[in-house]
Amino acid sequence: MSNRATLIPAGRQLGVIGAGVMGQTLIKGLLSAGLLTTDQVWAAEHSPERREQVARDLGIAVFEDYGAALPRTDIVLVCVKPSQIGPAMATMREHGPSPDTLFISILAGVTTTQLEAALGLPNPWVRAMPNTPAVVGEGMTVVCRGRDASAAHVETARRIFCAVGRCEVVDEQYCNAITALSGSGPAYMYLVLEALADAGVKVGLPRHLALELVAQTMLGAARMVQVTGRHPAALRDDVTTPAGCTIGGLLMLEDGKIRSVLARAVEEATRIVDELGRSASAN
Repeated sequence: MSNRATLIPAGRQLGVIGAGVMGQTLIKGLLSAGLLTTDQVWAAEHSPERREQVARDLGIAVFEDYGAALPRTDIVLVCVKPSQIGPAMATMREHGPSPDTLFISILAGVTTTQLEAALGLPNPWVRAMPNTPAVVGEGMTVVCRGRDASAAHVETARRIFCAVGRCEVVDEQYCNAITALSGSGPAYMYLVLEALADAGVKVGLPRHLALELVAQTMLGAARMVQVTGRHPAALRDDVTTPAGCTIGGLLMLEDGKIRSVLARAVEEATRIVDELGRSASAN
């Protein structure tokens, strides 16, 4: 592994607090991309069963009490739930990370201002919002900088999340809406996929075939938007021939107010993300 590709210097470490699905996914992505070696990563996890599983599957050190590891750690990924941020911050304050340690949070709704105040130390923070397709290397993540984070810190965070998909740098004012759109978005897509597959079964297709057809069609349509750069409406028009079956199906979707229903779903999810952030402050 070349020095150019290394995320942190030899002998230094990256820690992941919360070794759930996303925490493990990020570790796997960083190791697979060659950005870190197994001796440069540690994870912290309360569950004994999960500690054993992560240590076995990933070949890294996994702690319940990670305080002793903080002084040699250059980057800490905070992957706990918003309601768990209080105890995590208390541990970090007690054991005193290096002033240069970069903290990266994936907590939904919790702002960098809240995180900086909760830690109470002058460390830089970057806020990130990934989504679950990161598990298969197709994640969509955004990152934004906190008060004391530099452009270099943001670039470090971007490199981490590019190991599991795409990553964009955004202003923090957009983060809650992005959480509702791309963070929650896979669930919306799964619901649409399931509904279309059910429709395929309704018109006589075997379920396994209907699922395969819909999944690949959704994947292909998304790639058409990314690769061609054309507006989805223009691509839709390519498929919609006069007096054809597609226009009939589209009119039924419009009758069902699919646009407004999806928009309201994102609006409601954004409202809930805002509440999560306020609840985290209260805790």
